[in-house]
Amino acid sequence: MLWLVVLRPLPVAWVYDTNLTPLASLRSSSGWQVVGEFLLLAPLGVLLPLAGGRLRAPWLPSFLRTTGASALLATGLEFLSSWTPGHVLNVDHILLAVIGVAVTHLALVPGLRRLLRDRRPRVRVPAPAPAATSAPPPAPKVTALVGPPVARARAYAEPTPPAR
Repeated sequence: MLWLVVLRPLPVAWVYDTNLTPLASLRSSSGWQVVGEFLLLAPLGVLLPLAGGRLRAPWLPSFLRTTGASALLATGLEFLSSWTPGHVLNVDHILLAVIGVAVTHLALVPGLRRLLRDRRPRVRVPAPAPAATSAPPPAPKVTALVGPPVARARAYAEPTPPAR
């Protein structure tokens, strides 16, 4: 456990302290930095829900799973990046990344799921023809199998009888 203390960088005077106050560092950030934090994990807002392949999933559980997973991932990444010299833990980075994932999910996933559902080929069942009142229904067609029965492939091997 001592190696964890040794590898942790020491706080220095020219680096800010850890920011644990939400949205406190936005005043000192430029617009491009905020946009970059939004877009950092934004692709996960589309990739996580569609990775399961379920096109008829309800939107609220999908949204909650996606934002929860992105919050865990963003927290882990921020914690790991705070071990590099010169980078301090900032809760705003986590919040902006999760908000970016949530906005991306809400903006794109319902439309993409609808688009993929509509592109999927549907099995069309022909509508029954209207029955004529005076004519009897046609007799079903019967076909006979000709030749010896064909052995089906089995999912498991049957034991062979011992040779005598």
